[in-house]
Amino acid sequence: MTSRERFLIAMAREIPDRVPRAITGLTPKAEETFKKNAGSANPADFFNSDVRGIGYAPSKKNPDYKKYFEGRGLNMERLTMDEFGVGHIKSEHTDLHYTHFISPLKDSNNLNDFINYPLPDFDEPYRSAHWAEETAALHKKGFAVSASMEMTLFEKAWQIRGFEEFLIDMRENPDIINCLLDRILAMRIRGAELYARADADVIMTGDDVSMQTGMIISPELWRQYFKHRMADIISAAKRVKPGIHICYHSDGNPVEIYDELIDIGVTILNPVQPECVDPAAVKKQYGNRVSFWGAFGIQHTLPFGSVQDIRDEVKLRMETIGKGGGYVIGATHSIAPEVTWENLKALYDAIDEFGNY
Repeated sequence: MTSRERFLIAMAREIPDRVPRAITGLTPKAEETFKKNAGSANPADFFNSDVRGIGYAPSKKNPDYKKYFEGRGLNMERLTMDEFGVGHIKSEHTDLHYTHFISPLKDSNNLNDFINYPLPDFDEPYRSAHWAEETAALHKKGFAVSASMEMTLFEKAWQIRGFEEFLIDMRENPDIINCLLDRILAMRIRGAELYARADADVIMTGDDVSMQTGMIISPELWRQYFKHRMADIISAAKRVKPGIHICYHSDGNPVEIYDELIDIGVTILNPVQPECVDPAAVKKQYGNRVSFWGAFGIQHTLPFGSVQDIRDEVKLRMETIGKGGGYVIGATHSIAPEVTWENLKALYDAIDEFGNY
């Protein structure tokens, strides 16, 4: 059975030969640890991930985002900007990967600033021209193909606007929020169509709309601003390729909106963070309608547990959320700097041992 066959069977909530596996990104320090010990620069190959990703080619355009940060008392020499123009400043006191977000439209309440704000040129053909060929090549090798569209709406919008400002605007300045979200939505719809046309097997969508104990915003606000927009993105992909899978990611505990995510066409829920939700209970309640991806904790077991703890958790996941198919096993987020080589290897060794059906 090929990796793609295994993935598609599992995501149809049937039983493949073994559980599909995925490898999440590695933080820079974890990547150093991996390369030093594995003698490889490719974690997906080394750990036999069944899923391989595609995404946009780098942009050839460089909008003038600096004007949004000048005069704000920032150390411009330490400021970097991502493709959406969001500023990042890395701490001087750590070698970790975390950065402080600087939102370019934080201080503006002028609707025209949101209308005219430069967004990435994802619609330019050169950004996605390689997708069909790359997907076909990965399929030929037997892999399932995932298409990157995480931080779909909420996260990109608040990063541009500012987190607190965005939350306030949802109540007090809906015109600003709707303008920004609709502009991002148009890009996402087009991307979903192109990914589906390129024959990707799953589009990775989602936003961190929840925290450890529940939703960041109320379900009512999520419905007002995000549910119908996510539905439009999903519909756009499925009009092109009806059988394409849609994975929705939110860290934390978004159980309050699980039913509605499934209703609008989400077929895979990620990451099912075990520090926040009970994977076994989630499988029992929703497992006849949706599949799951992740469920191996990166807050406790992987960085701080013993090899035996890791073995025990993999075995438990297979006996519960993995029962009957409908599961891709993997870490719930990027591999943290604290994760030792022994523990990372133990995770995939345990999947080898306990992952067969």
